[in-house]
Amino acid sequence: MPTRLWSIVVDAADPLVLARFWAAALDWEILYESPDGDEVAVAAPVGELPDDTPGLEFVQVDDPKVGKNRVHLDLASRSSDHYDAELARFQGLGATPIDIGQGDEVGWEVLADPEGNELCLLGPRSTYAGPWAAIAVDCADPAALARFWSEAIGWEGKPDGDDGWSLRPPSGRGPQLDLFRVPDGPKTVKNRLHLDLAPGPDGDLAAEVARLQALGAVAVDVGQGDEVSWEVLADPEGNELCVLTPRASFREVHRSTS
Repeated sequence: MPTRLWSIVVDAADPLVLARFWAAALDWEILYESPDGDEVAVAAPVGELPDDTPGLEFVQVDDPKVGKNRVHLDLASRSSDHYDAELARFQGLGATPIDIGQGDEVGWEVLADPEGNELCLLGPRSTYAGPWAAIAVDCADPAALARFWSEAIGWEGKPDGDDGWSLRPPSGRGPQLDLFRVPDGPKTVKNRLHLDLAPGPDGDLAAEVARLQALGAVAVDVGQGDEVSWEVLADPEGNELCVLTPRASFREVHRSTS
């Protein structure tokens, strides 16, 4: 059985400040803050989304952001008026408009969060459920990467135009995984956003790592050392992902530690 997409991890200079921005942007809640403030978890309110919806984790790092992120978050709007209101609200929370070469004819607005991470506010679309529309990943071969991720986490995919693929969670609710062809050249630096996967409570970490490697993932060293309880891999295009020990849902785990 495929493992679950458990969370999106965001490198941050100030995890609490960034978590507060994203919690307010999504109307989610801060579920957990570590005693020394180097890790903050944000989750959807109880009952708003399925229990297996991934959460957001903000983890302190010393490395500065370098270049445009290959992984970013997309936010949804319900109508033209809601789009305008959300754009103003996000800027009031600390987001700033940026130009990454998107031009004037796209149906979305590109912003940066308080630490410079790109995000897109999408125009009204019926395909997205909830305020967090998608996890967007730049890639060279969307179809091939979609095959890997579909097998990895058990989400169904379909083409999105000529240069993209979209994967939806089985519930049909919560953020989807959007893979888009972007001619930025090969990946050269560690992603500031990455996906954490976790087997269920009765799963097996070693078996899951072996399964993902058979699908095309490779082990990578990002300085994690030998004492951590998780395994760091990279997908076929080099995007880091972590495979965690078997565990319950994101909310259950962080509720028990808060």
